[in-house]
Amino acid sequence: LSSLHLKEEKTKPDANGAVVKADDNVEKTEDEEKEDRAAQSLLNKLIRSNLVDTTNQVEVLQRDPTSPLYSVKSFEELRLKPQLLEGVYAMGFNRPSKIQENALPMMLAEPPQNLIAQSQSGTGKTAAFVLAMLSRVEPGNKYPQCLCLSPTYELALQTGKVIEQMGKFYPELNLAYAVRGNKLERGQKISEQIVIGTPGTVLDWCSKLKFIDPKKIKVFVLDEADVMIATQGHQDQSIRIQRMLPRDCQMLLFSATFEDSVWKFAQKVVPDPNIIKLKREEETLDTIKQYYVLCNNRDEKFQALCNIYGAITIAQAMIFCHTRKTAGWLAAELSKEGHQVALLSGEMMVEQRAAVIERFREGKEKVLVTTNVCARGIDVEQVSVVINFDLPVDKDGNPDNETYLHRIGRTGRFGKRGLAINMVDSKHSMNILNRIQEHFNKKINKLDTDDLDEIEKITN
Repeated sequence: LSSLHLKEEKTKPDANGAVVKADDNVEKTEDEEKEDRAAQSLLNKLIRSNLVDTTNQVEVLQRDPTSPLYSVKSFEELRLKPQLLEGVYAMGFNRPSKIQENALPMMLAEPPQNLIAQSQSGTGKTAAFVLAMLSRVEPGNKYPQCLCLSPTYELALQTGKVIEQMGKFYPELNLAYAVRGNKLERGQKISEQIVIGTPGTVLDWCSKLKFIDPKKIKVFVLDEADVMIATQGHQDQSIRIQRMLPRDCQMLLFSATFEDSVWKFAQKVVPDPNIIKLKREEETLDTIKQYYVLCNNRDEKFQALCNIYGAITIAQAMIFCHTRKTAGWLAAELSKEGHQVALLSGEMMVEQRAAVIERFREGKEKVLVTTNVCARGIDVEQVSVVINFDLPVDKDGNPDNETYLHRIGRTGRFGKRGLAINMVDSKHSMNILNRIQEHFNKKINKLDTDDLDEIEKITN
């Protein structure tokens, strides 16, 4: 993936991997935010070395509530073709993940059933739908039988990698990429049984160029639906593709989040579905000690941070800022003071971000300075301190409680004690903090010098 970039900008990274642009002061446009969802998804795939052990409970809503609900604890129970079972084990899956336990029996059932499933990155959902596609293919038929839509070129290639890995003991199966730049001769028919691509190119291949006969498609997968519908045009293109498919085609849709817009889209594309949802994780801050530090301005916040720095670098720490600009400034100031920090910025290409996270995970840098957008979904087990250099607020300036929970939830994980320190620099930010306290019904204490001993105990 080293040559693939989500943004083809003429920018050069500096020695630390940070990219500095002339228009750094410009706030992000809506389109850049949308692009970040795709970038975030790709980043999560690049940095996942294994499945996430999620504590979320899975809720299953069946299309036919009277039929028995099957779940499996081993891949053997699924009666897969031997070459697919071999592929699953070769990928390092020993037993099904939570989402796979419930989703795979539904996806592999006869007659085929439709599914809408919510699953976060790292829960094994790509492997699950790839297994469903590979199980339905008739290798002797040399035409497309399974179609998978991804929001971007890079995400399509990532899913393709999983198909190639899982199908490596099944040499008769072949894969075609319907992505920009893959030019075929007009009138050519495709002999590959599985096609993965982006909505615009797939639509062209099905309708205008007639490379694919949509009436022969058995399985239609729509991956990362929440990222998909954030992109102008993808929603309409996906619906147009779905309408060309036969009535008995199996429809599978996956999304990390299920806001209303995603639900409406899912229901248009997937008739009579089974539904798998994640129950909301309990909001628990019991293992996290929370403090705040009173300052008058940004420079005082920086000074306070330097005073606490010795105590926080004993373990791994994450420092959250509201904008890229602040994150860049803070990382530069800390570096000037001789502190070793890593910066995660939205300016970086996804591969650079993945490299920064790996260094942080390996402990090469003890402190990571980042914005919300970059830190979504990053789990580093050894993080024991989170500092909110800026408190999280939504676009209207109100407290963003969900982001607060998400940020400080990077620590205090896996039953360990964690620490959150909030920098307050105005009456307005004190008001935000008070409202966050009320929301979670948890007192946040003012940080005194005596507390630094307590901090060292937590971080040790």
